[in-house]
This record gives sequence, C-alpha cells and structure tokens, in this order.
Amino acid sequence: MLAIRRVLAQQAARLASPIGGTRAGSSLLVSAGTAAQRALMSARQMSSSSSSSSSIKNSSSSSSSRRNTKDDGQFKTWKPLAPTLRHRRMVSRKDLHKGGPIRELTVAKRRTGGRNSSGHITCRHRGGGAKRRIRLVDFKRSEPGPQQVVRLEYDPGRSAHIALIKHMETAKLSYILAPAGLKPGAVVQSYMGVDLKELVKARRLGEGEDGFELETEGESEAAATATGEAAVETASEETAAGETVVKEAAVEETVVLEAEPSPDASPTRQPTKRAAEPDFASDLVGKISMEVGNCMPLKLVPMGATIHNIGLHPFGRGQLVRSAGASAQLLYTASSGLAQIRLTSGEVRRIPVDACATLGQVSNGDHKHEKLGSAGAKRRRGWRPTVRGTAMNTHDHPHGGGRGKSKGNKHPRSPWGKLAKGGKTRSRTSSMVIKGRPRR
Repeated sequence: MLAIRRVLAQQAARLASPIGGTRAGSSLLVSAGTAAQRALMSARQMSSSSSSSSSIKNSSSSSSSRRNTKDDGQFKTWKPLAPTLRHRRMVSRKDLHKGGPIRELTVAKRRTGGRNSSGHITCRHRGGGAKRRIRLVDFKRSEPGPQQVVRLEYDPGRSAHIALIKHMETAKLSYILAPAGLKPGAVVQSYMGVDLKELVKARRLGEGEDGFELETEGESEAAATATGEAAVETASEETAAGETVVKEAAVEETVVLEAEPSPDASPTRQPTKRAAEPDFASDLVGKISMEVGNCMPLKLVPMGATIHNIGLHPFGRGQLVRSAGASAQLLYTASSGLAQIRLTSGEVRRIPVDACATLGQVSNGDHKHEKLGSAGAKRRRGWRPTVRGTAMNTHDHPHGGGRGKSKGNKHPRSPWGKLAKGGKTRSRTSSMVIKGRPRR
C-alpha cells in the first residue's frame, strides 16, 4: 500500500508541473492510472500469497506437532527433539473440552507473588506464570434435582478435572468435581437440600420413582385402632369368668385392669410398649440412587462405600478428599451422631452424619505420574526457582557457608531453624481423629 501511495504522489506531482499541451497531459494521466492499477494488482497478489503461505505454514506446523507427539489415551508424550521433551509426560486430555470455561462461572485470579501487604516475601518460590481464571466449583451441592453432565473440562487451579452440569428443571449451570468414570450425558443428583421427612411422606402416599410403595400415616393409624378394638372385644368375651377389662382411650399407652377375687385388691397397671418413631434415614437407604457423582449426607451412604468431597460440618461444603485420584471409605454411619471414615493417608476420623459426601473416586488418578520435563514448564505454572541451603551464605540459611558442601554437622533444617525431616510440628491433635496416619 505504501508503494501505491508513492506512485500516486509522483503522478500527481507530474500532473501539477507545467506541460507542453493537453495531449501530453492526458497521456500522462492515462499512464499514471495504469501504473496505479498495476501496483494495486501486485499488492493484492502479494497479500494473497502471504495469507496462503501463512495458512500452509499453520497447517504444516499443526501436522508436524501431531507427528511429534503420541497420545495413547492415558499419557501424552513428545518426540525428543530437545532435551526438555525427552522425559516429558502429561495426562491425556483427549476426552476433555477443547474450548474455554463458562465466563459467568469464573473470576479473575489476582496474584501477589508471595508477598504480603508490606511487600515482604512470606511465601517463597512464587511468582510469574500464565494468567488464570478461578473456576467456581460447587462443593456444597445444595440444589436438589437431576442434573445432566454437559462436558468435562480441565481446571488449571487444581489437579482433578471438573464437570459442567446443567439442571434438568431450571437449566442452571454449575461446576462440580468430576468423579472417575463420569461421562458426558450422565445424570447426577444431590440429596443435600431435600427434607427427608417430607420425602418419606411423599413416597408413602403412593408409588415413588423407584417403584416402591409405602402405606400412608392415616392407614397405619386406622389399622392400629382396628387391631386394638378387636383385642378389646375378645377380652370382654373372656370376662365371664370374673375378669374385667377396662380400655382407656389414650394415644401413647393402653391400661388393662384385672379384677382379683379379693375386693380390697388394687388394680395393676400394665403399660404397653410405645411404637418407635420412624427412622427416616434408614427408610430411605436403598431407595435413593447410588450412582457415581451423587451427593448426599453421610447417614444415607451405605457403609463401605467409596466417597470424596467430604464436609467437616453439618450441611457445609466439602473440604476433604478433593485432589486427583483421592478417595475415602465410610466405615460406620447412623441416623444421628458421628460417622467414621478412613482417609487415603490411613487416618480414621469422625465426621457428623449430616455432612455432605459424593459417591466415587476423584478423577485424573494418573496425575501423580506426570513429568514436566523442563524448568520453563514450572515457571509457566507460577513457580520460581528453589535455591539449595548449602549454596547460600551463613547468614541466609543454617546450611550455608563453610568449605565445600558441608552442612555444619546439622540435621536438615528450614531457613528458620525448624527440623525439616522427621521433626514434630503439631502441638495438638484433633479430638475427632480416632487413629492417626502412619508415620515413619
């Protein structure tokens, strides 16, 4: 385009200069127009050739990148074209969504570089890295109803994958932790926001979704009343031998009076057993869906089940067992009180039975076998280099100074003098822990 402008400026200057006659001016104008057209055509040809070459280059680069990588569905490896690619191994993402997240379900991540409000470094080895957006994952699962899995996504803020689910009644979108084996199109449910008493009453009115039928509360009371009246009539027929039966119209107990031969004898009171209140939790166990990805209180989970995303407080959000490949096992539960779970570390602890738990194991279990292969991959994830203590000076680290690689006959310590290997750092233990994790 610059060349075209220059040619037009030169032709305009020539036209502005005095010329010998109108014929010469007209011929000069025609020649200027043809030159401009030729320059424009040449510029178009150059742009089209450059665009075609760039498209060819992009296609060739994508095809070459496919030739230089191998994805077997479990891991993705690279051809060793550079030393950093020789041992690089990442988990396959063939089944994950290729695009970005839902914008409304994310917030911007503001970083501090490991520094506090005064500008002092309080967390070492942090800084830099690519921009990120925090995915707002629903750990509480308080909205009941069926929800369909739309797709599985990669989350740069955690080791596990996340699943985008859509409520089948309200069409609301949300993110949850993706359990292992969850596929797009599956339907998951949450029983955290469901009133168990109302659910039992609704299912006692007739046949529920799972094909079971329970008698209503009125029918049970009528049956109990009919049984009591029949028993009274039978007892009254047997009083011909001198026995008298008196029935009191009470709801909680029935009093039976027996007449003895002596007129001074006082009647004896024989209370019957009171009917136990219905256990709503045990009534629902076995009648709700136990599919992978369903969230429910611990009192509804069958004992021995594999669970994740476990809460620490009643009706609170999940806080335990959320990393890739993690799982816990439910050892004991009841309709009230505390349940017992065994964590991946081997620790056994108590959890309130009203705390939430999700069935299944967390996805991306092969995350522990990944190898970044280069220092640059670590920097792009927001990690700065780590300097060994023996390479520092004496006033910078307890291992610093001296000649050679000596640590000064000291046990491994942190920069602040705390024992780094085997030293106890916990001053008190939680009363909810029954058995601690095994330690060396």
